[in-house]
Amino acid sequence: MLLWMVALLFVPCVGKVVWLSPQAQPYLVFEGDILILQCRGRKNAVLSQVKFYRDEKFLHFSKNNQPLFLGTATANSSGRYNCTGRVKYARNMDSWDSGTVMVQVQEWFSPPVLTALPSHELCKGSPVTLRCQTKLHSRKSSWRLLFSFHKEGRTLQNRSRHPELRIPAAKEGDAGLYWCKASPEGGQVQKRSPQLELRVWAPVSRPLLTLRPTSLVVGNEVELLCEVQRGSPPILYSFHLNGDILRNHVAPHGGPASCLFRVMSEQHAGNYSCEAGNRVSRETSEPVTLSVDDPQVLSALTSSNWLVPWLPASLLAMTVIAAALLGYFRPWRKNGPLPPRNLPSAPVEEQHQLYVNARPAQPAQQEKDISVIYAEVKHPQLSKDPDKGLNRRSTTRCAPTSDYKEALC
Repeated sequence: MLLWMVALLFVPCVGKVVWLSPQAQPYLVFEGDILILQCRGRKNAVLSQVKFYRDEKFLHFSKNNQPLFLGTATANSSGRYNCTGRVKYARNMDSWDSGTVMVQVQEWFSPPVLTALPSHELCKGSPVTLRCQTKLHSRKSSWRLLFSFHKEGRTLQNRSRHPELRIPAAKEGDAGLYWCKASPEGGQVQKRSPQLELRVWAPVSRPLLTLRPTSLVVGNEVELLCEVQRGSPPILYSFHLNGDILRNHVAPHGGPASCLFRVMSEQHAGNYSCEAGNRVSRETSEPVTLSVDDPQVLSALTSSNWLVPWLPASLLAMTVIAAALLGYFRPWRKNGPLPPRNLPSAPVEEQHQLYVNARPAQPAQQEKDISVIYAEVKHPQLSKDPDKGLNRRSTTRCAPTSDYKEALC
């Protein structure tokens, strides 16, 4: 430690002594020096009841004018100092004021600054050099400085003359907050640099795109899930359909990203892919194909698939029912040609018979068909009696009987 002595040998040589007197000049003090205030009367007159002030604010009272030790000087020690006291003469006591003395505290060296070369952001495996930079005062240029490097409470290099710390191949564990300290050799002044964040970026791996489901119909929801196994966050994801971007998503702390949407038309079918990237790399996934079916076609196909196992049984049942109905309702008739449709007309006066689907009785030796009886309809002769009024035609509906030779009317 450099000790300063301005006057009077009886003052201990333990620091920079500032004499407060009307003739005092501004004092140049370096940070780290021990600052001492001493009040001196004119012509070395003895002072008592001394008061010290800084920037017109009271600091200390000394009954016998003892030196005032202010400790290690810092930049905050600069200011205007003065003192007051009582001077004893032969016959009386008089007041005394030293006047203001300006004290300027100079920096021994500038505060250090920590830098990273080539950059504080780098890829995993890249080299980086941390450098602690500062500058000595021109009056202190002969002094040597010692440097220390620290990371999050751990000391990486302690009090070395070398102002650099080299990391040959940065790992993800090397990322964090760093700072350095500088101090003079043999001195008590220490200055610390601001923190520097070193970021080590791991490239992203190729993302994996998962599509749930891969086949659907219009109106269904589909989810795209994109994920990387490695990569330093934040990670920017983007989803694409046939090369056109659909949506972006940022994962500030890493992890997967998803995109959920509803299929509105068949235009949503195609090849989907996702892209993942960070500050140092960017990768694209393998494409995944999404197919969109027509809901009506899909419904018809579904119904057909449901009916296929029952189709043979259904056809067989329909055949049996059709055969039963045909056997029940089919009209049976005797073999042979049908009678002519146009029959000869009979005289009005004679009652005649109208045959419909009937033939005259056949000889007995012929085979009889008794399954159906044909009806015989008779038209009565119109009455000539005027008293009986208008003639009316009567119609009788007959049902088949057991014997076709009888016609019931």
